[in-house]
Amino acid sequence: MAAALPLVAGALALGIPTAQADSTAHGRDALNGTKPAWATARSDRGATNDGSKVTARVYLAGRDAKGLADYAKAVSDPSSPDYGKHLSARQTQARFGPTRQQKDAVSAWLKGAGLAVTGGNQHYLSVTGDVSAAERAFGTQLHNYTKDGEVYRAPSNAATVPASLHGAVLTVVGLDNAPKRAKHDETLPPPGPVFKNAGPFSAHYGSRTDRSLPSAYGAKQPYAIKGYTGKQLRAAYGAKSRNTGKGVTVAITDAFASPTIAADAAQYAKRNGDPGYHKGQLTQVLPADYRYTEECDASGWYGEETLDVEAVHAVAPAADIVYVGGASCTDDDLLDSLAKVVDNRLADIVSNSWGDVEANETPDVAAAYDQVFQQGAVEGIGFYFSSGDNGDNVAATGTKQVDTPANSAWVTAVGGTSLAVGKGEKYQWETGWGTTKANLSADGTNWDALPGEYTSGAGGGTSKTVAQPFYQRGVVPDALALAGGGTAKQRVTPDIAAVADPNTGFLVGQTQTFPDGSLQYGEYRIGGTSLAAPVIAGVQALAQQARGGQPIGFANPSLYDRYGTASYHDVTDHPLGAGVSLGVVRVDYVNSHDDADGLVTSLRSLGRDSSLHAVVGYDDVTGVGTPAAGYLTSFGAHHRR
Repeated sequence: MAAALPLVAGALALGIPTAQADSTAHGRDALNGTKPAWATARSDRGATNDGSKVTARVYLAGRDAKGLADYAKAVSDPSSPDYGKHLSARQTQARFGPTRQQKDAVSAWLKGAGLAVTGGNQHYLSVTGDVSAAERAFGTQLHNYTKDGEVYRAPSNAATVPASLHGAVLTVVGLDNAPKRAKHDETLPPPGPVFKNAGPFSAHYGSRTDRSLPSAYGAKQPYAIKGYTGKQLRAAYGAKSRNTGKGVTVAITDAFASPTIAADAAQYAKRNGDPGYHKGQLTQVLPADYRYTEECDASGWYGEETLDVEAVHAVAPAADIVYVGGASCTDDDLLDSLAKVVDNRLADIVSNSWGDVEANETPDVAAAYDQVFQQGAVEGIGFYFSSGDNGDNVAATGTKQVDTPANSAWVTAVGGTSLAVGKGEKYQWETGWGTTKANLSADGTNWDALPGEYTSGAGGGTSKTVAQPFYQRGVVPDALALAGGGTAKQRVTPDIAAVADPNTGFLVGQTQTFPDGSLQYGEYRIGGTSLAAPVIAGVQALAQQARGGQPIGFANPSLYDRYGTASYHDVTDHPLGAGVSLGVVRVDYVNSHDDADGLVTSLRSLGRDSSLHAVVGYDDVTGVGTPAAGYLTSFGAHHRR
């Protein structure tokens, strides 16, 4: 079972996000990216009713948007004289945040157009009003358009703002309403239905093999492990006993909040050899209310939070963990969670195991995310995002594309591997995570249609919307950077990787709903880049401790600076040699919890991602590789390759 990436609501667009307004006629500045690409003349169904209600967020650019981006780069680049000279949250706001005069001017303009300002903070002003007022304020007409068989509202042209505001507005989000459904005063559901692995299992990779089962790839393949624990992951990624993450705080953002997280995390640590949590080591920052619990599958997020917390603690057992829950799985609410971390400097490292495909991201929303990421970089906060669980996304969407926000040039995109840890916690090898499944034939003599159908794999590839960032130059092959077509090099994901394959995954413990309706704690193996992201976040906590507690901040420049050194395992799909394929045998309950409805035995092949391949050097499955023993030791002193 892979931990599926929860969806972040958005809309189709392929433009490049920008915080810079372009001058237009009549004393107005255009906000690029505010008209979604799906709002075409062909799909136009006419003007939206003037009396319809519009609710939007007007994001503020601050007093020096360009300076923010420039300093975020300088403070993160090991070659810069400003490297590591991070600012406090208060200093960041004083230097780059909006002034009172800017906020007052924006507010006065909005009210003058007939919109009500209903709230806000240093990032945005919330507004509401009818369509006619929104059209006056933003200098555009709102029309209805068809998209995916539904009808949604969107601007017929890019929104504009008065030039007299002198660039105070970054963007506006909410003029299009695809897909937003407002519900309020919702309560969280109970934990989701139980999932259990059937077994038999290997205790470590390759420890148990059934010689009566048919061979695959010229050999008998071992049973899948029961699930790696912290001791095995720490050994695989170079942690020594002194590397614990002490003095470092890791934040985790997800939607909603598991009602049993404290008890589950404590029980899991006790059962699996991790140190117990000291008082105050695990805390939560939660919203006053929740929204869209049914649309977002709230209980499905409980397992995500549980996985993230237990994985970080397993890798960095002395690090503090603060969970910052979103009121829903929409962009607005997840952005609010990220902003809480930045505005209050809640953590040094932020793990985020959620995302959506790039085609569902609009440039206006991307600009709002990037502003938060840049402010975090200035403060020495690094953001880590899972790269996706569907390889190149063709099987899931019909289009080859990457995931977002992992596509942002200001975050670390974490890809995935299949991991073999042998006896005595010895690292053996990794492949890129890409799985095909072939069931055992009815007569038990072969694996049907081996290697079988593609099921899942680490997300990666070339962005269509984000230009190549400076740190990827000279490392990412041109064949990848130009894979989207055209002459301009683009951002490629991921940046780094860790174990993600659910067939070589992590053992997690969680309270679940059993068939009789009871709530019971249980343990099961899980994976996905939803696992890889918190594992890398934990490794980064160890690295920050190794450098004396100095924040690493936005890590990508230093990650690529270490490319080609002993810092990384260079992962390929065929670690045992060209032509040698690998797999594991899995036995699963048909009904996911017991053998009442029978068992299914299958061969899960490793290193078979859709069209993506882990090769020697940088690749779009594992990035620069996975952390090796040399990674943590490289942080003992200022590193330059």
